[in-house]
Amino acid sequence: MKFTKMQGCGNDYVYVNCFKEKIVNEAEVAIKVSDRHFGIGSDGMILIKPSDKADFTMVMYNADGSRSAMCGNGIRCVGKYVYDYGLTNKQNISIETAAGIKYLDLKIKDNKVEEVTVNMGSPIIEPEKIPVKIDQDKVIAMPITVAGNSYEMTCVSMGNPHAVVFVEDTKSINIEYIGPLFENHELFPERTNTEFIHVVDSNTIEMRVWERGSGETLACGTGACASVYACILNGFTSDTVLVKLLGGELKIHYDRDKNTIFMTGPAVTVFEGDIVL
Repeated sequence: MKFTKMQGCGNDYVYVNCFKEKIVNEAEVAIKVSDRHFGIGSDGMILIKPSDKADFTMVMYNADGSRSAMCGNGIRCVGKYVYDYGLTNKQNISIETAAGIKYLDLKIKDNKVEEVTVNMGSPIIEPEKIPVKIDQDKVIAMPITVAGNSYEMTCVSMGNPHAVVFVEDTKSINIEYIGPLFENHELFPERTNTEFIHVVDSNTIEMRVWERGSGETLACGTGACASVYACILNGFTSDTVLVKLLGGELKIHYDRDKNTIFMTGPAVTVFEGDIVL
């Protein structure tokens, strides 16, 4: 199987052009290619397919073979792939995802995509849509006890569930221990991604993320969007925020008039090759 390894802020995936490649068991292939010892090594696998609703379809698998509806860093790399590899010559494209159709603006330098802005759509805070099993209209700064420690949690969906937790220092978090406890907490019937956020100032936050099905990753685009919106809901930041992640930086802007979040960040091709399945 031919593949391309790409990353956005260190959030790396194996990309497969399904206009040319046929995969029989996608979930099993995702597990194999994601393994960093016996496979290629990645946070998961993203398939690029035809669409009858948009320019392309993005299908995403986590490293454990589970499906994910949306990936902010991943969709930017899909935009780069389809332009750089000649599947389109448009700089404004639409991509169908399990979380709806997303619209991308490709920034070109030397005939290659260098940066992508994605219209990530409207944030969702209704618990039943996230989903969170709680009888409230929304979950904002809600106290939650995990492993004997008390946290304030704000829940947002950007096509997949996010629990945003504010901390004084992201570096001191034992994320390998606490991350799975949040991910598999009984409040989240479909598990959850968890963002640990330190607010630097009204325009800057630091973030670490534990992604369901993948563990700690260097970045998470939907998580960055959810975190900024959580900051806005709690009155911590302005509507335009620089998110500092372990693997790089993302620019997030919330348009209040449109109730829409825009994410801008890099998309990088690492290498391409073949793997025997």
